[in-house]
Amino acid sequence: MSSEPTRDEVNRMPGAVVLEFGARSCGICQGTKPLIERVLGEHPGLRRIWIEDGPGQPLGRSFGIKLWPTLVVLHDGREVARVVRPRDLDAIRAAFSAAGSPG
Repeated sequence: MSSEPTRDEVNRMPGAVVLEFGARSCGICQGTKPLIERVLGEHPGLRRIWIEDGPGQPLGRSFGIKLWPTLVVLHDGREVARVVRPRDLDAIRAAFSAAGSPG
């Protein structure tokens, strides 16, 4: 049984949330993880939900995810930023700051 939220649940999430779409087998995802972790530490009010994505996964399809990792930043259920395959801290910081989370 999956613990992945539904799109309706995501749309109703209050506050700042980042959905991190990826796959355990994705080398780029593993390489980017330390950058994401570092910036998450700067934003204690930002909730992260890691989504194991793949063909036919409904949440990823509803967000139009095509490449991993993709970070979708939400505030009160609305997308405020997106970063696809982030390569540096600045890109992640800019996206996370868009959520208006304290940090």
